[in-house]
Amino acid sequence: MVDEPEVYGLLALMLFHESRREARVVDGELIPLAEQDRSLHDRAKVGAGRRALEQALALRSAAGPYVLQAAIASLQAEVPIDWAEVALLYEHLERLTGSSVVALNRAVAIAEMGAPERALQLVDSLDLGDYRYLHSTRAELLRRLGRTDEARQEFEHALRLSVSSPERQFLSRRLSNL
Repeated sequence: MVDEPEVYGLLALMLFHESRREARVVDGELIPLAEQDRSLHDRAKVGAGRRALEQALALRSAAGPYVLQAAIASLQAEVPIDWAEVALLYEHLERLTGSSVVALNRAVAIAEMGAPERALQLVDSLDLGDYRYLHSTRAELLRRLGRTDEARQEFEHALRLSVSSPERQFLSRRLSNL
């Protein structure tokens, strides 16, 4: 499948995610992307991911979901992260997939651009039920907006839904810092 951009896109995506493995969970605690120690990222894997992404883009087909996700991950490997471009790529991916989870990720990028109120409006328009990341994202946005009581309720809800120990520690820390 040497002529299939999605194969290269998937490879790139896997390499970018693997490159952040050591920085993602430290001493058993989840570390958000913005707080990760970038020196722990595997630069060789980032480089390999970029080469695979370049190969996908060189094939000049319409970007599929893996190519778009790899492009997002590539931007997230930059310092500083171009959150406006990340949000735009998520918008394209959302149009392509129709996924509410992708829309949630776009909301996070919008918040990182400095627009938490706009991000919260988008989050509140999503129908994701008890998807734990909906509640943790909403909690974080409310925290940023100074709506502490609402943030506390959402962090508690996300904590009840969380299944992993690192995630539970992270949410507990956020909750105790309110």
